Amino acid sequence: MTTIRDFMTDDHRRCDDVFAEVEQAVADGDWVGAGESFGRFSAGVLQHFAAEESLLFPAFERKTGMSMGPTQVMRSEHVQMRELIAAAAEALATKDADSYAGNAETLLIMMQQHNMKEENILYPMCDQHLAEEAEELVPQLGVELAAAGK
Repeated sequence: MTTIRDFMTDDHRRCDDVFAEVEQAVADGDWVGAGESFGRFSAGVLQHFAAEESLLFPAFERKTGMSMGPTQVMRSEHVQMRELIAAAAEALATKDADSYAGNAETLLIMMQQHNMKEENILYPMCDQHLAEEAEELVPQLGVELAAAGK
């Protein structure tokens, strides 16, 4: 059985790979390709956040009683990353390479730091506290993530 940590970390990597495609397309001056890749990236990341916020975090909070701990920090970071994604999308739409680069760089740093916290702290805590629920929870997360069209 796949752990929550492995499953969600794999999704982080999928999102990272698509983000790299956007970067390459921008570097190549392929605005159409960049826009298409960014659409897939954005849909994937936003669906990842939604799956965490609607399924994983509430299950963790119910089980542990911790609602102001790591899940609250992750939600706050999701808000910041949503703003950066929107700003990067706007920059792509107007073909503003400098604005895109600035937003993308900030987003990349935030995603890396955020993912490290989830992968090394929160997801292992979820695996520990949600061991009984994982058999049901992981497939539910899969359904949520599939909604992004991955």
